[in-house]
Amino acid sequence: MTTGVSGLKKLNLVQRKLVSTSVDDLVREEPLLPDRELPVKLEPATDGVSLLEWVRQSRERIDSTLLRHGGILFRGFSVESLERFEEIVRVTSGELMQYTYRSTPRSEVAGRVYTSTEYPADQWIPMHNEMSYTSEWPLRIAFFCVRPAERGGETPIADSRRVYQRIHPEVRARFAEKGVMYVRNYSPGLDVSWQNVFQTSDQAEVERFCQQAGIELEWKEDGGLRTRQVCQGVARHPITGAMVWFNQAHLFHVSSLAPEVRAALLARHGERDLPRNAYFGDGSPIDEDALEEVRQAYRSESVDVPWRNGDLVLLDNMLAAHGRAPFSGPRKIVVAMAGAVGPESAGMSPER
Repeated sequence: MTTGVSGLKKLNLVQRKLVSTSVDDLVREEPLLPDRELPVKLEPATDGVSLLEWVRQSRERIDSTLLRHGGILFRGFSVESLERFEEIVRVTSGELMQYTYRSTPRSEVAGRVYTSTEYPADQWIPMHNEMSYTSEWPLRIAFFCVRPAERGGETPIADSRRVYQRIHPEVRARFAEKGVMYVRNYSPGLDVSWQNVFQTSDQAEVERFCQQAGIELEWKEDGGLRTRQVCQGVARHPITGAMVWFNQAHLFHVSSLAPEVRAALLARHGERDLPRNAYFGDGSPIDEDALEEVRQAYRSESVDVPWRNGDLVLLDNMLAAHGRAPFSGPRKIVVAMAGAVGPESAGMSPER
């Protein structure tokens, strides 16, 4: 019986130690880069820390950290499955959103977890805030690294508040006042099909969606579709009140294409029938110099997140933009979104 008593004493000692340890003491916090606040890196301070159980007890800390820094990199935790990733996102951010009215091709891999954008590996994906080309978007977006690329494939991120501040006040004022009109042409065999974007082949269902979302649509003789939607150019964060640069004009605009691709598309389709383009909300053209200023602001604020197996990145989608670097070799990053936000909760009035 002596051995049993000794074992009980050891067990009690372990239990007392766990009880006396603060939840906050179970993780270490530091910036990923010493000269940038975005992202904050959280790592386990001891072996065996369950990220799911930790986030269950640390929601307030996660919320305040995201509002201050814009993004968190969870590194060194054991996230065993896509289901566990989905559960972590749900605990930290609420019910997951479906990826509707798509801009890029993705595949659903589990529940409401999707692959990252399925663009060719040799191409950059410019930084952007997810679904900022719409009138409703997720407040939170999370990424989970199932398999890092053999080379490259980083996810650059940028503080949308700092991007906003870098852009000339006159440019900010024009975007704030006019908003951005996104024109999309869905033609057979070109870019993403309307069936993929709206996740249906029922034209009546597409029409209902567009009517509810304030999207003008026009069915074309070739079986394609043209849509126009005017959305915000800038936004005010619904919790912090911070002004952020929040649109995808620089990504949709024809100037984002390589010169030879742009010339070929214009020669074949003309400006009216380009797969996608962006204008000011009143239909007037956007100065390409202004868009280059926006791209330079993103480059100046860019912070690369080099992926490691099991990394999980949680971003406030209004405070932090993201993109993707080219890569080689297999790469699997999955994405989940939560917390729908729209114009009623994010003011779009120009700065005073």
